[in-house]
Amino acid sequence: MKSKIRHLIAAMALALPFSATALAAGEGAKLPKAPINIQDTESLQRGAQIFTNYCLSCHSASAMRYNRLTDIGLTEEQIKANLLPEGVKIGDQMNIAMNKKDAQAWFGATPPDLSLIARSRGADYLYGYLRGFYRDPSRPTGWNNAVFDKVGMPHIFWEWQGEQVLKTEKNAEGHEEHKLELIKAGTLTKLENGKANTVEFDKRMADLTNFLVYVGEPAQVKRQQIGYVVLMFLSLLLLPLAYFLKKEYWRDVH
Repeated sequence: MKSKIRHLIAAMALALPFSATALAAGEGAKLPKAPINIQDTESLQRGAQIFTNYCLSCHSASAMRYNRLTDIGLTEEQIKANLLPEGVKIGDQMNIAMNKKDAQAWFGATPPDLSLIARSRGADYLYGYLRGFYRDPSRPTGWNNAVFDKVGMPHIFWEWQGEQVLKTEKNAEGHEEHKLELIKAGTLTKLENGKANTVEFDKRMADLTNFLVYVGEPAQVKRQQIGYVVLMFLSLLLLPLAYFLKKEYWRDVH
């Protein structure tokens, strides 16, 4: 228990600096509504695969263990075959092999642990952030983000999304508004008659966001399932009781 508490505190300590900076930089940004459904196990499984294949090289989720993924419908054999890094055991935490000092030197800051990032920043923020990268030659990585200005993270999904640019336009009231525009399609986006079709890419980012929401509280999947069963049981038990109690109470009232 003490070990678990220490890991949670460490995860929060890593997540909070990222969150505070993001809040200041992304203040006022319009956030899209994230299509979250933690009962969608297929979405959670796709999100887990994206996280382990793309995010886990830099970002840990130390409050999460690989064998806990059985909660989302995966078997231990599937986890070992598709999600488990070499040399890692099924009961291990989702930690990264990268040294913190190396991360500091390479990125300028240690990539935060993402165990509690969804609870800290919210699903809408994460969904908007993942879809909000655009080309910016002034940045060291060549990328910036509409939600987190001057972000240090490179756009790891650019091959999927393609390239966006940030355009400034004036609305009907004369106020400036920032708008992202896809100028080069990726493997999961299309440009059709000058219009961007990002449905497939958005689905992938929704799956990843969904998984990070699950990681923030893995027990909520079973907790909600049990809650539905309990409510159904109470309804079946109490409704007849309430009906007969009503009949008994009003029996002598004419």
